[in-house]
Amino acid sequence: MSESSMPQTRACGFLIVKGDPIESFLLMKHPSRWDLPKGHVDEGETDMQCALRELEEETGITADDITVDPSFRYELQYVVSYKKKFGGADALKTVVYFLARLDRDVELKLTEHGDAKWLPWNPPHDIQEKTINPLLASVAEYIASK
Repeated sequence: MSESSMPQTRACGFLIVKGDPIESFLLMKHPSRWDLPKGHVDEGETDMQCALRELEEETGITADDITVDPSFRYELQYVVSYKKKFGGADALKTVVYFLARLDRDVELKLTEHGDAKWLPWNPPHDIQEKTINPLLASVAEYIASK
């Protein structure tokens, strides 16, 4: 099946950083990998609305706790295999990430992840080759160009 004929799914999330310049960034722990706070877009939701909702649901960080960088947006696509969704078929997933700085310390309230960690900002990073590494490289490049 070609990518253009696959079922499609869309998710949005945030790279949350601390400090100016950046000192650290937030990662969420799944059983077998690190990830960022993100989730699937609900019907009628914008990408930003989805990212803000997922951030609050997964971490307790609200829109009032962060400053979103209005100029940064990172999008990637990859094929995922779903066990239940789409009848077990592969789907083309688009993920949009936004960048935001945490304005004040917030006690994380984890609802979907076993752990979370603030990792030191020290590019280049080697965390997850397909998704997180290119996002972090894009943020490093973006910051260097400002």
